[in-house]
Amino acid sequence: MTEPFSFVCDFCGQPTTITEPNYSSGNIDFSTKKSEHEWCGFSYDAVACPNPKCKKLTFKISFVKYGMYRGEFQPVETIQKWDLLPESSAKPQPNYIPKAIRDDYYEACRIRDLSAKASATLARRCLQGMIHDFWSIEKPTLKKEIDALQSEVDVPTWNAIEAVRKVGNIGAHMEKDVNLIIDVEPREAQLLIGLIETLLKEWYVAKHDREEHFKKLEALAQKIATAKKAGKGKGAKVAPAAKI
Repeated sequence: MTEPFSFVCDFCGQPTTITEPNYSSGNIDFSTKKSEHEWCGFSYDAVACPNPKCKKLTFKISFVKYGMYRGEFQPVETIQKWDLLPESSAKPQPNYIPKAIRDDYYEACRIRDLSAKASATLARRCLQGMIHDFWSIEKPTLKKEIDALQSEVDVPTWNAIEAVRKVGNIGAHMEKDVNLIIDVEPREAQLLIGLIETLLKEWYVAKHDREEHFKKLEALAQKIATAKKAGKGKGAKVAPAAKI
């Protein structure tokens, strides 16, 4: 029996606790015929999201090598992993973020392990799209557009952008066309993806949440003002204010 474990759904982004009915795992082993103690096989993990608004299946497969340990076959090396559902580790992004930006982000995540340089190219294009859309900054190169951000963003955000820009070949190609394919490692591509995820949250999501909060404050203020006006001179009481 599997013990309950914490889980964040890659589809809906909701943290939850997974119990036995929503989880399944197993192994398929076979001999490689290299030696009597060497085997390979596949292991799988399947998780059904318990969120009633989601209920999507996360399904992952690993190709592993087994070896004899204390009289039992044990996994000793993971040769390769496949995220079948969902296809990547991309975090769900709200629809109020422009579709072109979301599409570039999702695609950059999906092909990160297949082609890091293609993933990094899409990530750079995504970053440029965000700068154009959110800050209305357009310069001849992405480097100059990022430089123009320094006076717009706070120090921690700028330091993070600068740190990523100085890694490997990422910064060296900012002067050139944003669609140029650059040679980067998977971890460098992931750095760009991680930066984009942070900026999506700090820019778009934070702005949207702030606007929604102010709308609720405005609606509540109007409600209280209307109630006070209607009850003026009649001894009417205003209902307690709702929590925002």
